Amino acid sequence: MQVYTRDQHNISRKNISKNALKVLYRLNKAGYQAYIVGGAVRDLLRQKTPKDFDVTTNATPEQIKGLFKNCRLIGRRFRLAHIVYGREIIEVATFRSQHDDSKHENTQISAQSESGRLLRDNVYGTTIEEDAKRRDFTVNAMYYDVSDYTIKDYAGGVEDLKKGILRLIGDPEKRYSEDPVRMLRAVRFATKLKLQIEEKSAVAIPRLAHLLKEIPPARLYDESSKLFQSGHGKDTFMQMRCYGLFAPIFPHITQLIEEEENSYTEQMILKSLISTDKRIQSGKRINPAFIFAAMLWYPVKQTMEQLQKEHPLSDHDALLAASDKIIREQVRTLAIPRRFTAIIREIWMLQLRLPRRNGKRAFKLLELNKFRAAFDFLEMRAAIEKGEVKELATWWQTFQKKDAETRQFMIQNLNKPKVAKKSKRSKRAAAKKAAPQLKKAESVKDAE
Repeated sequence: MQVYTRDQHNISRKNISKNALKVLYRLNKAGYQAYIVGGAVRDLLRQKTPKDFDVTTNATPEQIKGLFKNCRLIGRRFRLAHIVYGREIIEVATFRSQHDDSKHENTQISAQSESGRLLRDNVYGTTIEEDAKRRDFTVNAMYYDVSDYTIKDYAGGVEDLKKGILRLIGDPEKRYSEDPVRMLRAVRFATKLKLQIEEKSAVAIPRLAHLLKEIPPARLYDESSKLFQSGHGKDTFMQMRCYGLFAPIFPHITQLIEEEENSYTEQMILKSLISTDKRIQSGKRINPAFIFAAMLWYPVKQTMEQLQKEHPLSDHDALLAASDKIIREQVRTLAIPRRFTAIIREIWMLQLRLPRRNGKRAFKLLELNKFRAAFDFLEMRAAIEKGEVKELATWWQTFQKKDAETRQFMIQNLNKPKVAKKSKRSKRAAAKKAAPQLKKAESVKDAE
């Protein structure tokens, strides 16, 4: 362990949440050890404002709850205490121990699968040293001690952070096998923090990526939300593809990307993630449904076309059936909540309605709650597919900006055949070509 005293680091209490400090002081006063740990310490060292402040302690969840009236206990895999101060929640976790350590009180031995994956990991430790061994990466194993203002670094995280390295603690083969989600976390942290994954930690990932298939779909959804909604979604996607982590979670999409010559699917994913990153970086709200709608659109479209070859289905019925099929297959590996799958379907179905603009349809479509999402989706398609889709997107872009009278005129002109306008050059050429005949006709008239 390396201890950094106050004059050896840049962390000041002024930059720490007052509520987090309250939690630390009360736990210390009650005789417990308590530290700010993980991302908050890492971000403070990088002179960034932490998103939240996590605390770790040797007090059990029940003991923590006894100290704080504003505390609620959550979690199945590992019991956590959430101490609520208005909109801010300070998450407090009891020290963890190695999964095979059964010598402590208040421990529950965790079970492992044949591949080594931890099935239960609710093992409490009694010392900070035990807790440090259970951390995933060195940059997350740094503890800030408010009692003496020191940083306790158990795995060389301070140095790795300075060097720009993301290093897994322990043997990568074993640690990834215990919890394959660590591979996704490696990619997320490396992208978010602009760190290079250390060689040994990196080379094991492609070899063990298939273990993600063993992870419950609900947990993979939670992790994917962090992956694609971090403000670095595009870079994260590229890293996932590079390390073979995308295929186990999105098998249908991966298959189509590899089959496509023009790579419409990959282009659509990248455009949606670039758009999402910009919105997050601008402080705008995002909806996860839009990202998944973009990811799954071309698999749905391919399935729709296949169904229409096999059965006499209308576009509406074929798209409905294809949507059900693809979403049903996707939720087997990634449990997208129903509230989002409903929005995904709505965005897709509106792609069939947007070309139908006659009469009052265009005005009614404009009033729909999901019109803007459907139009943004159409614009992304237009950038990829060109042709009629691009013309349609341009029409809707213009229609939204015009007044009621101009909109009505645009609708009335939808069915009128387009008359090709002759250019000035073509008019001059036609006049030159007709000149001899006109001159001859004038001569005949004069002779008469």
